[in-house]
Amino acid sequence: MKKILCLIACAVLMAWVSPSPAKKLRIGVMPKLIGIDYFNAAERGAKEAAKELGVDLVYDGPDTNDVSRQTAMIEAWVARRFDVIAVAPNDPDAIAPVLRRARRRGIKVLTWDSDSDESTRDYFINQCDTTDIAKTLIDVMEEAIGPEGKYIILTGSLTAANQNAWMKAMEEYRKKKYPKLTNLSETPKASQEDQAMATRVTVDILKSYPEVQGIFAITSVALPGAAEGLRKTGAAGRVFLTGLSTPNSMRQYFKDGTVKKMVLWNPVDLGYLVVTTAKKLADGTLGGKEFEAGRLGRIKIRGTEVLLGKPVVFDKSNIDSFNF
Repeated sequence: MKKILCLIACAVLMAWVSPSPAKKLRIGVMPKLIGIDYFNAAERGAKEAAKELGVDLVYDGPDTNDVSRQTAMIEAWVARRFDVIAVAPNDPDAIAPVLRRARRRGIKVLTWDSDSDESTRDYFINQCDTTDIAKTLIDVMEEAIGPEGKYIILTGSLTAANQNAWMKAMEEYRKKKYPKLTNLSETPKASQEDQAMATRVTVDILKSYPEVQGIFAITSVALPGAAEGLRKTGAAGRVFLTGLSTPNSMRQYFKDGTVKKMVLWNPVDLGYLVVTTAKKLADGTLGGKEFEAGRLGRIKIRGTEVLLGKPVVFDKSNIDSFNF
């Protein structure tokens, strides 16, 4: 009997002094909207990193580019005490208050794909340097329509920080490098991240600007929408279209010659980098000028900006090498 009591006492003591299992890190990653190829690809990368790192990942967002719905979802994540929240803001000003509240509650905050004010987050994960994207886009357009060509820019949302930064850098580079290259509209055309709207806006551009020689469509939804507009009007032979989108969204338009070149980065890698960065931020090991990011290798940090890499130019010769 004494032996049994002794064994019970030992078991109780061991249970009392043994550490409880560590709580898994909970990371919330929010795209601008769900259900489009670009952010579906980012989700694949995010889940890949979460599995490697053993963290709990929630990847979710609104089904339209609605910042009020982003805000409401982040409020719920704050209430659930997520460890890190990473968001691609649809409107940096409108989302700022909820991000500041999250930080006051001790939650780490990242932005990715599109930034918000530096006071609202710890780091911004940038897919490419803004200037590199701008130069690549303008160079591709100039090569196609010449140094005195005329173009229009079709964007997604007029409030998206990344798109506004790209357009500003594009215009600065164009004025310096190709001063006779002409933007026919100082105000970009917007598609509200709606592919059907991008098609309609493109058709309207062709009617309103008969002298247009090139169109930039600088979101993953705007570019296939614009391509459909050129296809429907038979304008692909006289108007050069380029921009930013995913290979899977654009493959058919490359195959039939509607689009000949576009620019992007790998959104799967971007999603992977978001979760990898979030884990290091939560662990307190993020800092300095670079860090090891799993299969991506060494990733550079510039101030509070984490940089994925350089943009890639896609054409008919290489587009089938990519699946996202």
